[in-house]
Amino acid sequence: MSVDDQKRAAGEAAAALAQDGMTIGLGTGSTAAWFVKALAARGLVAIKGVPTSVTTAELAQSLAIPLVALEDAGPIDLTVDGADEIGPGLALIKGGGAALLREKLVWEASRRCVVIADGAKYVAQLGAFALPVEVVAFGHATTAARIDVAIGALGITATAVLRTKHAAAVRTDNGNLIYDVPCGTIPDTAALASTLKGLTGVVEHGLFLNLAERALIGTDGGVVTLFP
Repeated sequence: MSVDDQKRAAGEAAAALAQDGMTIGLGTGSTAAWFVKALAARGLVAIKGVPTSVTTAELAQSLAIPLVALEDAGPIDLTVDGADEIGPGLALIKGGGAALLREKLVWEASRRCVVIADGAKYVAQLGAFALPVEVVAFGHATTAARIDVAIGALGITATAVLRTKHAAAVRTDNGNLIYDVPCGTIPDTAALASTLKGLTGVVEHGLFLNLAERALIGTDGGVVTLFP
């Protein structure tokens, strides 16, 4: 199976978990897009989707999935989203699509969260994928410098790099900026999460810990289910 085939298989397996009447968090990214398409194909008539990005909202609307804003949704029954890395205990790195803040808000409002991915995303230790950190634009370079110092105190030698596209800084749907931190390995994910969250100027980080109830991973042999 190609990587895209693996993503599609994982998305379709996750769509099978949806039931009519559910409020469903709709993730962002290429794998989550397969889930949204598969969910629409189910033909459920009484679902409501809570999108985690403008891009996902546009896709869902094009497929006639009814949407509701997070603040109006109430408890979310199920959220399905992709990840850039899936580590032991289903600890995740997310944010490659620059939607980490909205994604985490939806995840934390959900009763169940399922992560979907192709086989290459499952790793023995998080950190090879640079950790996205969303920061406010004002004074962002000074925030990045403090990120470097703070993670250095945890034994991580890395320099936060401003994410750009076509020579311009990437802006999130919230108007913030993204710095990517190439940690290499993350020996203590909880300590790093706490440290980053405590820095003024940092809005959110891409470590999703103790949130996923299961992972559906597409492989050449089919979809594998993993639990924490």
